[in-house]
Amino acid sequence: MLGPSILGTLQYAALHLHTPLFVVMGHEGCGAVKAAVAARFDGTRQGGRIEILLEQIIPALDALDPKASPADLLSSAVEANVRRTVRELLETPEAKARLGEGHMRLIGAVYELDTGRVRF
Repeated sequence: MLGPSILGTLQYAALHLHTPLFVVMGHEGCGAVKAAVAARFDGTRQGGRIEILLEQIIPALDALDPKASPADLLSSAVEANVRRTVRELLETPEAKARLGEGHMRLIGAVYELDTGRVRF
């Protein structure tokens, strides 16, 4: 999830370390994404600070089919959250500048827990 400390870390890596590749990696079966799916489609509430986390994920779920099987819905939600995070990063001034210079790549991926495989 993006937040001030993550954005600061990424900015430091881009500007001072000249990091050439950034990977936004989600993972299968993500509990936070599962809770966001339950909140978005079932009205489930978590309360407290968890709600703040879910509020960052829920917008990524808007285009998903709530009639999909739970496993397919969760898988699609994880991928949608990665795509949204990549899009958010691409909108930052730092990313626009670094990408415009051709010095940086930003990609999304999903880690498969059972196999250890990473899908880009």
